[in-house]
Amino acid sequence: MKLVGGDILNHNEVAEIYEAYLSPLVSELYELEGYETSLINAHAGGRNVVYNCEKEGASAKILRIAFLNDRSREDLLGEVEYIQYLFEHGGSVSNVISSRKGNLLEEITHNNHTFFVCLFEKARGKMLVENHYQYREGVPITEYYYNCGKVLGKLHQLSKSYAPVHRRYSFFDKYNVEYIDNLIPGTLPLLKEKMVELLNTLEGLDRNRESFGMVHFDYNDGNYSIDFDTGQITVYDFDNSCYCWYMFDLAGLWTHGVGWIQFEPDAGKRKKFMDNYFETVLEGYKSETRIENSILDKLPLFIQVTVMEGIVDAFEVMRNNGEEPECDEELSYLIKCLEDDIPYKGFFHEIYSCEEPFECEERNI
Repeated sequence: MKLVGGDILNHNEVAEIYEAYLSPLVSELYELEGYETSLINAHAGGRNVVYNCEKEGASAKILRIAFLNDRSREDLLGEVEYIQYLFEHGGSVSNVISSRKGNLLEEITHNNHTFFVCLFEKARGKMLVENHYQYREGVPITEYYYNCGKVLGKLHQLSKSYAPVHRRYSFFDKYNVEYIDNLIPGTLPLLKEKMVELLNTLEGLDRNRESFGMVHFDYNDGNYSIDFDTGQITVYDFDNSCYCWYMFDLAGLWTHGVGWIQFEPDAGKRKKFMDNYFETVLEGYKSETRIENSILDKLPLFIQVTVMEGIVDAFEVMRNNGEEPECDEELSYLIKCLEDDIPYKGFFHEIYSCEEPFECEERNI
């Protein structure tokens, strides 16, 4: 895993370069003549420059330009080949579109900077946030929970037979003692210690074909669209996909389910809701693939892994943006959960406040 270094462009600079120099080239490569392209606002920690491409009478496309140098060409090829495999085998994903040259990934160099470009079909429907977190009218929200599990279960089932040409990196290629030691400030020794403990626990887990394979690694409602006529979910943004335990994606689904009940003051009611929510997710998941109870029992462990991933991601974003590391209320909360061994992202613990969900006093580092 290469670390970022040297002359790093930021999101706005890349968008300017694209619009001033690269646009005609990309347009020709992908037959986008006549398409109206509009820049999609980057979310916090967004790693790519992304455009919406629309044209009367044609299906909408999503153009993505990767510019950070911590992903190799092999990594990016591994991602788009995996997406194409999922799509061709019935996975509900936005397919990747080949260029005129027949490539899933195009590499363009401008002023010694390398940009990796790929084009995707735009997913049907819209994100939950664009629908103000309202689900389909007259349909119980449990259909959505079930579908979240079902679509994920299908992706994991397909992954179990996946034989890549270009192999993506594995969890431990990135999450290892050396990487964490370099990334996390030295003023957080207990955090580093807890992360290493967590990694050692994971090292001891079984990695067989039924439990460990290619996962999305960021499966949440920001990375799929819902067709509100049918409830169908279409998944995209496999930018973080890697070899990991399938349980990681399920733990991610658990942690994103808290949003439905995060303002409930009663911890007992929050717990009851989360049990029911996750049971429905698992029903959907098990309708597509098998999962052993022995690994399901590790849900608390994998929720801690999602907390670690959130912390690592926050420090990476600061590093990629050339900022000095600091802890806001949300990052401070995550750190406290790991340092104090607080399970379930603190959701049933006294650390949690429904007035300020998942926040605590800022840490000085």
